[in-house]
Amino acid sequence: MSEAILTISSKNYSSWSLRGWLMTRFSGLPFVEKVISPDDPAMRAELLLLSSSFLIPNLTHNGLKIWDTLAIGEYLHEIKPEAQLLPTDLERRTRCRSISGEMHSGFGPMRAALPMNLKGDFPNFKVWARAQADIDRVTAIWREHLDLYGGPFLLGERSIADAMYAPVVTRLLTYHVKVDAQSAAYCKTIRAMPELEEWIEAAKTEPDDLEELEVEF
Repeated sequence: MSEAILTISSKNYSSWSLRGWLMTRFSGLPFVEKVISPDDPAMRAELLLLSSSFLIPNLTHNGLKIWDTLAIGEYLHEIKPEAQLLPTDLERRTRCRSISGEMHSGFGPMRAALPMNLKGDFPNFKVWARAQADIDRVTAIWREHLDLYGGPFLLGERSIADAMYAPVVTRLLTYHVKVDAQSAAYCKTIRAMPELEEWIEAAKTEPDDLEELEVEF
């Protein structure tokens, strides 16, 4: 079996790289990282949401190249079913796919207004109405699934869904967004994951800053 290579970009800014990296870590598949600099024009366009398609992260494994974060998650589930990235129970698996898909395709105003910035700290950030509507929907998803399955993760045990929503947790913390107690507890659970702690510590050492994403707006 050939060595897996996960190609990612900035750990400070790239929420999609974080999602793919967490899924790969959750799966237990050994891999090496290949990091594309934010100075790369195509990568910069993706980070600034200017690209028509997102090709980072991608996973190369056994002669296959898998791009798109959800495709990576589905592939990892196929080759590492024991990791249960998708729950074994049909209802939970269906919900996992649905809420992960909603994160994958939606919440554009929140993503644009509150870009991931793990080195940033904006305690007086103004959240505008459209972004707040997205946040309200996200926390409603969290509460519904925590109530259904008892936590501490969205489907009970850790899954693709938690990797998909982890960058939202970092955004809420970076911009000091107030949420309900149940959502705050979920944020604490995700932030305490050793994998996320490892990623954040690495992000803090990155020398590159994108001025376009450092503006408090």
